[in-house]
Amino acid sequence: MGQKIGIAIVGAGRIGRVHAENLAYQIPESKLIAVADPRVEAAGRLAADYHVPHVLDDSEACMRLHGVDAVVICSSTDTHASLIEAAARAGRHIFCEKPIALDIPSIDRALEAVDRAGVKVQVGFNRRFDPSFRRARDMVAEGRIGTPHIVRITSRDPQPPPIEYVKVSGGIFLDMAIHDFDMVRYLVGSEVRDVFAVGTVLVDERIGRAGDFDTAITTLRFSNGTLGTIDNSRQAVYGYDQRVEVFGSKGAVLVGNRTPDSAVLSDVNGVHAAMPLYFFVERYTESYLNEMRAFVHCIVNDKTPPVTGFDGRMPVVIGHAASRSCREGRPVALAEIEGSESKKGTEQ
Repeated sequence: MGQKIGIAIVGAGRIGRVHAENLAYQIPESKLIAVADPRVEAAGRLAADYHVPHVLDDSEACMRLHGVDAVVICSSTDTHASLIEAAARAGRHIFCEKPIALDIPSIDRALEAVDRAGVKVQVGFNRRFDPSFRRARDMVAEGRIGTPHIVRITSRDPQPPPIEYVKVSGGIFLDMAIHDFDMVRYLVGSEVRDVFAVGTVLVDERIGRAGDFDTAITTLRFSNGTLGTIDNSRQAVYGYDQRVEVFGSKGAVLVGNRTPDSAVLSDVNGVHAAMPLYFFVERYTESYLNEMRAFVHCIVNDKTPPVTGFDGRMPVVIGHAASRSCREGRPVALAEIEGSESKKGTEQ
């Protein structure tokens, strides 16, 4: 057996457990060294399930343990940027769930710390690692559909998140649609120039009272001329709706929903098929494994991570542009966000 990468996991919640299982049982080049969570009981349960030798309630101490080469950050969003900086100071490579932070100056400070330390950082936009979405992107890059003209993404959750989560999530554009903002960049291979977004509350009035939307449409214009549309809903009664289409001068590539089986029953009452897989853990099981395998392999082989800090930053910029557009009822260029956020950063 070759080199093993020692991993510390910060955050013992649902996604921390997903990554721990993959690192423990599916990626032979990795070795779980420690898990940290202020809820030490949760950290202890994860450690017992996946044979992790060290359990701590101090995230930064976890990073400094002997044998730790990399840190997988799965904690709450408000901790991500500071933990990235701490991991960089400790000289550890970093995998961080999205988003790096909800504000651009915090993201920039975290990425500057990474650059100074010379460590690797990969951001958890796992949908890039879904085999179907990746194949669609490859077809676009290979010119199979010609010049891209329109990219369309549908992204709808089976049920809204808890209201307490909505209040701290950053809103639908920075929490939910952020995955789609990353995916359009990935599929088209060009940067977004400006956006126009509209949002409303049709699912749960409590979401509106919390200052957010549960239903939104974002249109995007790319630097290469491609146009994009994204529709988001917090509730699709038939399951987790995840579809993509890229239309171009020579054709189109489509990715539909995944279902538990492909059996179709036709009878006197109609044509019946299974509903989409219920939610993100079920739908993206393979992509979570693929992204973590890619992270470990980029350390072993000293390669640039496939989802860089810049890739993690840009969807947040788009999210802020969409939020401003929705509030002000006008198209917003990404340059506006870059300018206002840079000014804000110098004033802090």
